[in-house]
Amino acid sequence: MRLALYQPDIPQNLGAAIRLAACFGAELDVIEPCGFLLTDKSLKRAALDYGERAKITRHPSFAAFLTSLGCTRLVLVETDGAHAHHRFAFAPGDVLILGRESAGSPPELYEAAAASVRIPMASGLRSLNVVMAGAVVLAEAMRQTGGWERLEA
Repeated sequence: MRLALYQPDIPQNLGAAIRLAACFGAELDVIEPCGFLLTDKSLKRAALDYGERAKITRHPSFAAFLTSLGCTRLVLVETDGAHAHHRFAFAPGDVLILGRESAGSPPELYEAAAASVRIPMASGLRSLNVVMAGAVVLAEAMRQTGGWERLEA
């Protein structure tokens, strides 16, 4: 299972995503350009002591990211996703992609994704923090695909 951040805007969210990926044993794709200067030093600072445990791949563009996917299914996590995340059938090789914190998901993400999922929430509320949403959906995808059992082994 992989998690992808599309042009992240906030360094602290990248740090949280790195920690999430390391703790859940998921790969993390960072699609540039970012809304902040992403240097090796800033990446190390955002990762804290989890960077050594996370498997991070940087992509210079969305096109480069798509080329790296091959036949892997891309699942967009978005507030207007077509499927409730807990009713969607995830597969072990899925890549969960999250849009930008400031602007959401551009049309190219919707076009490239095989499916989109949303997290049901209380009426009148708009959204979760992007990495928190990624954690909720990643946890469900891992539950469905035996990811938790692999971590316990």
